Amino acid sequence: MADPSTYRPAVGSIPESPGVYKFRDPSGRVIYVGKAKSLRQRLNSYFADIAGLHPRTRQMVTTAASVEWTVVGTEVEALQLEYNWIKEFDPRFNVRYRDDKSYPSLAVTLNEEYPRLQVMRGPKRKGVRYFGPYAHAWAIRETLDTLTRVFPARTCSNGVFKRHGQIGRPCLLGYIGKCSAPCVGKVTAEEHRAVVDDFCDFMGGRTEQITRRLEKQMAQAAEDMEYERAARLRDDLGALRRALEKQAVVLGDGTDADVVAFAQDELEAAVQVFHVRGGRVRGQRGWILDKVEDVGTGELVEQFLLQVYGGVDEQTGVGEAGEAVPREVLVPELPAEADVYAELLSELRGSRVSLRVPQRGDKRALMETVERNAKEAFARHRVKRAGDLTARSLALSELQEALDLPDAPLRIECMDVSHVQGTNVVASMVVFEDGLAKKSDYRRFQVAQGTDDTAAMAEVVRRRFARHLKDEEDRRDEQGVAAEEGRARRFAYPPNLLVVDGGQPQVAAAARSMSELGITDVAVCGLAKRMEEVWLPDDPDPVILPRTSEALYLLQRVRDEAHRFAITYHRQKRSAGMLVSLLDDVPGLGDTRRKALMKEFGSLKRLRAASVEDLTRVPGIGRRTAEAVLSAVGEEPPAADPTPTGDDGGSTVPQTTGAAP
Repeated sequence: MADPSTYRPAVGSIPESPGVYKFRDPSGRVIYVGKAKSLRQRLNSYFADIAGLHPRTRQMVTTAASVEWTVVGTEVEALQLEYNWIKEFDPRFNVRYRDDKSYPSLAVTLNEEYPRLQVMRGPKRKGVRYFGPYAHAWAIRETLDTLTRVFPARTCSNGVFKRHGQIGRPCLLGYIGKCSAPCVGKVTAEEHRAVVDDFCDFMGGRTEQITRRLEKQMAQAAEDMEYERAARLRDDLGALRRALEKQAVVLGDGTDADVVAFAQDELEAAVQVFHVRGGRVRGQRGWILDKVEDVGTGELVEQFLLQVYGGVDEQTGVGEAGEAVPREVLVPELPAEADVYAELLSELRGSRVSLRVPQRGDKRALMETVERNAKEAFARHRVKRAGDLTARSLALSELQEALDLPDAPLRIECMDVSHVQGTNVVASMVVFEDGLAKKSDYRRFQVAQGTDDTAAMAEVVRRRFARHLKDEEDRRDEQGVAAEEGRARRFAYPPNLLVVDGGQPQVAAAARSMSELGITDVAVCGLAKRMEEVWLPDDPDPVILPRTSEALYLLQRVRDEAHRFAITYHRQKRSAGMLVSLLDDVPGLGDTRRKALMKEFGSLKRLRAASVEDLTRVPGIGRRTAEAVLSAVGEEPPAADPTPTGDDGGSTVPQTTGAAP
């Protein structure tokens, strides 16, 4: 680990001009590239007190062995140079874009003498115009099948094109009019390229111009009594309109825009983009980012603009990432230097580009739709990562090493407490075995004595392991009779690692309860939300796991699942308590009938949604009583709903629960 002071530039040697800088490791590899409006101000911030730096920034400056910079004339030039260097060196500490899946696109090979229309996946190539991406390859083929009637460009491979040129006969598409057959010279290269250009114009959003032109040609053909040609043009117009009907109109003003949204946690982020051309959604694309440094939404927007639109081809106006710069880019948050990025995009497009955050109306509604897609893509990615056997094995081995455990923690249990200002205190216990949730072993606790987090945590841990000790004693006394008779014990065996949601006080409370019971073979740790620090009993300093480690990712998933499970149970208890209090005021409704209603409907929401007929099906409930019940519960709840302690983060996957102890 290098000391940053050993390679810090001399005071006053760093210029105050805008520029781009590179950090290199001892072997000379570039590990970070950044830009700055003032190089001196930015670089001096890296060599301040190292303890005050973000953990990832601290890791970067201690990994580096040297820093160098290049002065440029303007901030726009700095952006362009930063993009080129990131592409050239692929630094490990910069944000990295990778596709969350391989989306197919409709590609037009403009770099060939006879351009071809085809389905294409993988990295984008220069000289190829892309439309989409599409969710499915069949959607592209369906679009091509419709549009080649109007724009008969070639769709065959180079081998097929060459073979039919040699035999002098076109393929079937050439005979039925869905290809202009340039392979046999039916059209020249210039005529074929004109057909391809019209196709690109139509796919690019210039639909009104093409449909008006076909309508004029159809009218002229009818006037000239060329009825067969007029009928063919009429059918072509019908095909174009069918193609347009499949693309939803989302913005009525014919907007050309890209709508960008993010979903993120501390380690990764998902990006979703809707490409809107002519007011219609023409394509969608997604990426997953590794957040190898501490970046917020504004910085993610900066990286998106630079990497997706950077390197635009002057002839096609399409970037190396395959995206043309639209007239408008709608983002969830503006970057710090929004004017500079807008100027860069305008320069790449060749006309003014608007970069803004939609506040209201259709564009805001579309932004919310893209945000939902980003959240769903991020959830799918996390589930996929959780199912990776290699990643789970790595996480367990990293946890064993970081916490100095004798064995890998194959069974992990996590406790969380939920309450509202000390009332309705409940707790949850979730179980992960081999890095995967074992939902049949989940447990819920009603906390009777604990009125704060530490006291509640101590009670829940004591109850959990006291029950385990009792199960062990019963097993020895009964010599396995319970197992033979199929009576499952609630806590069959203890975990290798107990995780509590909280910091040092909660960990100390859990360790104290286990010590009182004589439990010495179970490791305990806590995960604090604020800085994602791992706390151990009797250790004044936390364990800091690397932000990109699989071990930290596993602990976060375990903690978030326990948090979600606790809050779900807390809300159910509050709803049931409110239901009981409301039913107490119904005349003629005793304990037996009240319990029957609660058993049938379970929650205040379901009871409010029921009809009189639904209530009368419950034994003992007559029509008059049912009307009285609905009258008692019919009022809406208060507008402000108190939220249990903690946020509602974490997984939303439904679970199967066991009985509460």
